[in-house]
Parts: sequence; C-alpha cells; structure tokens
Amino acid sequence: MESPNLTLRDVPNEERPRERMMEYGAQALSNAELLAILIRTGTVQESAVHLAQRLLSQAGGLRSLVDMSLQQLTEIKGIGSAKGLQIQAGIELGRRLARSGMKETVTVRSPEDVSGLLMEEMRYLQKEHFVCLFLNTKNHIIGQETLSMGSLNAAIVHPREVFRAAIKRSSASIICVHNHPSGDPTPSSEDIQLTERLTEAGEIIGIDVLDHIVIGDRRYVSLKEQGLM
Repeated sequence: MESPNLTLRDVPNEERPRERMMEYGAQALSNAELLAILIRTGTVQESAVHLAQRLLSQAGGLRSLVDMSLQQLTEIKGIGSAKGLQIQAGIELGRRLARSGMKETVTVRSPEDVSGLLMEEMRYLQKEHFVCLFLNTKNHIIGQETLSMGSLNAAIVHPREVFRAAIKRSSASIICVHNHPSGDPTPSSEDIQLTERLTEAGEIIGIDVLDHIVIGDRRYVSLKEQGLM
C-alpha cells in the first residue's frame, strides 16, 4: 500500500517553514521555504521543502517561475494542477500587492511615474509584454491593457489594435510600455520603428503617443527622453 504524501509535519523542526516563519518572520525564509508553505505537501519521496527546491531549480529560479504556465508547472514531477494553481495564485497576489499602493486615480507626470507603476509587474516576465496606458485630458490613467505577448525577443504589435483599444476608452493620449526579458532596457531598432509607426498613426487619429518606455531589470528607458520620438 502506498504511503501518504509527506506533509510539513513529517519533516524535522528545523525544516518546517511554517514554524520558522512564526518564530522569525517571513523575511527570514528562503524562496524555497516560502514556496513550500504555498504547496503545503510534498510527495512520497520528498518533503514540501525539497519539492520546492527542485521546482525552483528546474524552473531556473524564482524569476523564471513567475512566467510559467500551468501546463509548464504540472510537467514538473510532484506538481499537480492543485499545486500549480496555488503557486500561480500566490504570484498573482504578489503582483496585485505591488499595484495596491497606488491611488485610485493615478496621474502620470513623468516616465518615473510609469516605472513606479509597472516595474515590479513587468521586470520578471520571461516574454515581451506590450502594455498600453490610456490617459484622459488630465493625464489620469483611465485604463491599462496588455495588447501583445511575444517571444523572448519580439512583441508583435499593430497600431490597429493599439488605437482600437484607445478609442474604446475615449483616451486623449496613450503611453506604450514593454519589457525586455534580458533585463537590458536599451531600445532596439524594432522598438524605435514601432514607436514611429504608432506616433504617426496617433497624429492621424488625434490620440497622442506621449512616450514609449522599455522596462528592464530595475532600469527603464524612455524613448521620449532619449529623443527617439
């Protein structure tokens, strides 16, 4: 008869992350220990902590784990759909918490404001995500939408999709934002060409493209500030 899965109660005290968290606080726990609390149980062969360590190793680290799909998670031995969903729920809560400090009405006055709003949400992404912020005449953000998710080095965006979304929200202007998974926010020639196409289309339609910001790892580049638009 097969043994039940190992729970956190079955491992030595020094390996029990819940007890360590209660005694020392969450900040004292490793990434694997925090992940073990989320997934709760291990397998017949390994504890939740060991499973979490292996998951991080196979994923390539915490940053890579953030962008894994449910299918990719469940391909890892010991991670079923329930554990995969628990992990994704924890990641999404972290993303929402990063945004929760913002006031209900956010006014954009500079590229730094945009970075403060989106840096934590976008800098860990393993694919390029193209995001538009939609603004009213007072530069208040009235909407945000991810319009494209590309490969590791390309996001395919057409002006038609961008301005259809802007018109739907009665936007006065937009700010385009995308990430570079490499962590280097230096704009590529494709980034510059896309910005030119969007700016030209915006002039025809009457919706200003205020900036195009590239997010890296704790760094960003504003094409407006660089004189590239």
